Parts: sequence; structure tokens; C-alpha cells
Amino acid sequence: MSDYQTEALRTEAPISEGVQERIVANSRAMHGIVGICTEAGELADAYKKHVFYGRALDAANVREEIGDICWYLAILCDTLGTTIEAEMDRNNAKLRKRYPERFTEQAANVRDLEAERSVLEGDSNG
Repeated sequence: MSDYQTEALRTEAPISEGVQERIVANSRAMHGIVGICTEAGELADAYKKHVFYGRALDAANVREEIGDICWYLAILCDTLGTTIEAEMDRNNAKLRKRYPERFTEQAANVRDLEAERSVLEGDSNG
């Protein structure tokens, strides 16, 4: 085993009973998360082939990957007791807080993270 691998592995957290319990308790969420990552990679690959290899964009495949991502998002939202629609609304509220009129570089670089967090947590004062 390489020196790097030996050194890196010494910092690995053990798979304790508590970790195992959290894995089981969060297995549906992890299914959604891993699925989203997988489908996002397939979506990126479709654009990679189009942009860098000059292939025609396979729009039907792109739409399929978007749909697959939505499917996994539905699982993840369900595990949190929310809906995709509620999270889209929450995201829009956060963006309205960040960019009250429209996007500006100033607003992107100087953000009121506490106000945004308040919106994300559902505080009506946010």
C-alpha cells in the first residue's frame, strides 16, 4: 500500500454501530441523493458529447435525465416530509431575498446569509 493511502486511511471514521443505524435510517434519502448524482452525470455527459465532441444534442435524452432527476428528488423530498413544489417556492423566496430587483454582482458577493437562512427555515419575518 502506498504511503499516501496508508496515511489517508488512518483518518477514516470507523463504521460504528451509530453510523450503521444512521445509514439504515437514511437509506431512502441516500438512494435519492446517489440517484440525483448519477443522473446529473448522465445529463452532463449528454452536453459533453454535444459541446466537446460535436454530436447533435440528444434533447430527448436530456429531458429523460431531467425527469429521472425529478424522480429521485421526489424520493428525497418525501423523506423530508416536503414536496418538490414547496422547495421550488422556498428557493424562489430565497432568491427574492438575495436579489430583490434582479441579479447583481454586488448582491451575489455581499449576501445576508442570516436573512436567507430565515427564509429557508420558513420564518415569516425572513
